[in-house]
Amino acid sequence: MPNLHRRAFLGLTGAAGAGVAAAIAGFSDAPAWADPSFADNPFTLGVASGDPLPDGVVLWTRLAPDPLAVDGLGGMPRRVVPVTWQVAEDERFRRVVRAGADRATPELGHSVHVEVSRLRPDREYYYRFRVGNQLSPVGRTRTAPAYGADRRRLSFGFVSCQNLPAGYFTAYRHMAEEDLDLVLHLGDYIYEGPSAGTIGRAHLPATEIFSLADYRIRHSQYKTDADLQLAHARFPWAVTWDDHEVENNYADGTSEDAAQSPEDFLRRRAVAYQAYYEHMPLRRISIPHGPDMRLYRRLRYGNLAEFNILDGRQYRSDQVPTGSDDPSRTMLGNAQEKWLLDGMSASRARWNVLGNQTVIAEADRDPGPGKTLSDDNWSGYPAARQRLFDGVVERRVENMVVVTGDAHCSMVAELKQNFDDQSSRTVGVEFLGTSITSGGDGADMDGRGTEWLASNPHMKFYNAKRGYVRCQLDHRQWRTDYRVVPFVTEQGAPVSTRASFVVESGRPGVQVDTTEA
Repeated sequence: MPNLHRRAFLGLTGAAGAGVAAAIAGFSDAPAWADPSFADNPFTLGVASGDPLPDGVVLWTRLAPDPLAVDGLGGMPRRVVPVTWQVAEDERFRRVVRAGADRATPELGHSVHVEVSRLRPDREYYYRFRVGNQLSPVGRTRTAPAYGADRRRLSFGFVSCQNLPAGYFTAYRHMAEEDLDLVLHLGDYIYEGPSAGTIGRAHLPATEIFSLADYRIRHSQYKTDADLQLAHARFPWAVTWDDHEVENNYADGTSEDAAQSPEDFLRRRAVAYQAYYEHMPLRRISIPHGPDMRLYRRLRYGNLAEFNILDGRQYRSDQVPTGSDDPSRTMLGNAQEKWLLDGMSASRARWNVLGNQTVIAEADRDPGPGKTLSDDNWSGYPAARQRLFDGVVERRVENMVVVTGDAHCSMVAELKQNFDDQSSRTVGVEFLGTSITSGGDGADMDGRGTEWLASNPHMKFYNAKRGYVRCQLDHRQWRTDYRVVPFVTEQGAPVSTRASFVVESGRPGVQVDTTEA
């Protein structure tokens, strides 16, 4: 982001930003509500956990007895509210192992982010909150294995792109029935536009959103979905954003809308980032400071897997017509790029996983001699992609697997060091996961899929149904199952496995797997 833009923003809103940081640290100018009492359920948005470590997790909730209140305050008074929490080894809380109290402040929309510590590694726990005489739903979570522990197996799911007016979140209900250690959400958790759709799930507010109140209401509307709440309560999540959490196709400090000044867009980005933090199970490292928020981070699962959660929006160069090989153009920014390569170089895990927002494989849509590429995914940033792939080769990083969202389809690709030379080294594998609902019911094949498979020999599979992706890995192999639903515009869709793929440790490339999961 240009420094001039940041200085202009901070000069206008520095005090407000400081107030948010203070509230996160536990301070607030609001009076305390010593003995809160609610006529309605304050836990309408459910509970969640996230970013597991060997000794703890983040626990989240937000008090909102009237979650869609037009002022964005969720029906809460401008008071500081004490919230107590418990963590137990059993669902009935007979063996409580950790307990404490936190403060829900109006500055943060009465959200709560508890960083629980002193838990045992690789263990299942249950948690709940209490405010006044009201108890929250019970959530289930799991800590990560100890660093360096010999974890033999891991199962996780990844999802993206849940447009509320486009369909029902049935895929989440099916995902909640899986046996998963972790869920990755790879972006487009909300959509910022005024869509009404055709199934009675119109966006609120009924306009494109710009203010903090707007973003809070939109997040609250999504969080009231029962299937989404169920999936959050069932597993720990690790989240990152793409574009629609703020605005379609924005890049760093640049809006897609030329009518928005840089200062106006940074104001919008700041409130969108704050609302995102307020509604996600994120640690204090992700406290937003005005229009800046640290979201890229790393999660380790013993010696089996290391997850590098990327932020491909906040630091990227602006989109330009594809074909530019300007070496100064970046997708991740210099600091995150170095962090990623240094981290993978030092990794002692069998699998090096990238939680990535937009398609990284070259995705040409022209079956002829020319190329038709998107300027919004990694194909619009070829120099940045080449630096990453060359760095992986030079540093001898093995077993790199990229899991990706954004494109509203499923696709499997072998990542070539040089996509123009299919005999070049395969540096990793990409599993692109479809949307939860975005794009509507979808189909097995569409025009883009036909073009991609005809134009990109490194692509091995394509499907445009909705659903989620399940990954099961051990020290010998990685298995990916594409779990799809036949429709989302009606409720009650069944789920099935559309296709499965295997990556063998130490053997770059991917194979179709016909073995039953």
